[in-house]
Amino acid sequence: MANEINIRRGIDWVTVLLYLSLVLIGYFNIYAAVYNPENPIAIFSLDHSAGRQLMFLGLATILVTFILFIDYKVYDSFAYIFYGFMILLLIATIFLGSDIKGSKSWIKLGSFSLQPAEFAKLVTALALSKYLSSQTVNLKRFSDLWKAAALILIPPVIIILQKETGSALTFAIFLVVLYREGLPGIYPALSLAFVVLLILSLLYSKWYILIGLVVLAVIFYYFILAKRDRKRQNVIRIAGIVLLFSTFTMGVDFFVNKVLQPHQQKRIKILVDPDADPLGAGWNVTQSKIAIGSGGFTGKGYLKGTQTKFDFVPEQSTDFIFCTIGEEWGFMGSLVLIGLYLAFLARILYLAELQRDKFARVYGYCVASIIFFHLLVNIGMTIGLMPVIGIPLPLVSYGGSSLWSFTILIFVFLKLDAHRSYKV
Repeated sequence: MANEINIRRGIDWVTVLLYLSLVLIGYFNIYAAVYNPENPIAIFSLDHSAGRQLMFLGLATILVTFILFIDYKVYDSFAYIFYGFMILLLIATIFLGSDIKGSKSWIKLGSFSLQPAEFAKLVTALALSKYLSSQTVNLKRFSDLWKAAALILIPPVIIILQKETGSALTFAIFLVVLYREGLPGIYPALSLAFVVLLILSLLYSKWYILIGLVVLAVIFYYFILAKRDRKRQNVIRIAGIVLLFSTFTMGVDFFVNKVLQPHQQKRIKILVDPDADPLGAGWNVTQSKIAIGSGGFTGKGYLKGTQTKFDFVPEQSTDFIFCTIGEEWGFMGSLVLIGLYLAFLARILYLAELQRDKFARVYGYCVASIIFFHLLVNIGMTIGLMPVIGIPLPLVSYGGSSLWSFTILIFVFLKLDAHRSYKV
């Protein structure tokens, strides 16, 4: 009983309330996405996604109870063991996984499927937190930096081999965590430059970009760099950067045409030119924008969305759940949802900064970063600002793997945070 009282006192109930709000919004909107007015089925029925999501929520409750009542030291002590087990599971999934929509990232468990890639972000966050919390680690040393990079990069490389590129891209957000923990600013700056080059390479001829890089280098050297700094060493550095950016620009064409799957190539082309294939690859995004736009300021009302009811938008209860919210709840409903997410992220970051234990602080930043990336990309792809890479809206989209992985991710942090206030 004493232990239960300590947990009730130590846990951050504001975060729990925000978590429950998002989960309930997701549940009711999953039902809205699958609701058929001509053949209505009870919201609790297991014959549709909403009923099954309720079952997933029941298991999530069991997971939360388990997380809160085991020793908080488990997450730190066994972080590398969890990570190693997940790497083996990801490799096994390549050979044993079921082929679903061209991806071998799912393991069949009876009538349900589990996606290990969703849980890989969790164990990577634990392993990275374990490594960065070491007193001897300094990210300004290359030897320490490449070890941290290896921890981050190994899972997405395996996930790409499963042909699940969307989930693999999520791991890029760990760069934010590294920067928070002392990574020199040049690395995020270079990463941002590569993103800009990638976008430009998709929009314009690579020869225009190469010429532009040379022109910018000349302008920087003769008009921005001070005369005293125009040394041979700096010329070599500038030339090296231009060569690096040029090589990347040339490699974008190879990556898009040789590495990406045909359906992924179409998604990239649709992002660049939304009208290129409105009845094919561009159908999802076009219909999603129509659905969101038709909601207007206040929406059409719950269970009254016409785009939703007639299945114009595929995957509407999973990746495109936001367009259901936009159509039935309008601009105001969408704003409330985004506001809840921002409050959720702000609360997690606030708690992370309060941590006396470095492991807990780093892990808190990992949690916030992963949620932010999913939020940004998922909403971005439903309104045509991001490529459709198939990642869920945290706690709102339908799916057991997604719900459980985010639930574990969040409540492990709440357990670590609760330890600030009480002694187990």
